[in-house]
Amino acid sequence: MNALPEIEAAIKQLPENDVRQLAGWIQNYLNEKWDRQMEEDLATGKLDDLIAKAEADIAANKVRDLDEIIDNFLFLQKLY
Repeated sequence: MNALPEIEAAIKQLPENDVRQLAGWIQNYLNEKWDRQMEEDLATGKLDDLIAKAEADIAANKVRDLDEIIDNFLFLQKLY
């Protein structure tokens, strides 16, 4: 049974406020699922190589300040 088309059809019948509430619930669900996956990956060592690389880049001063990146992005947005 493929429930997705039925769910999509049901959503189209909902009032806009209910759809927005559902969208919020889905986003929260996905955020929590992402957090659980990140916690699992961290606990099992899947992120160890990435963490070591980031720490090495920081130690070698191969990183830029986040504020600088954001400022550059906002400046470029103003140009376009």
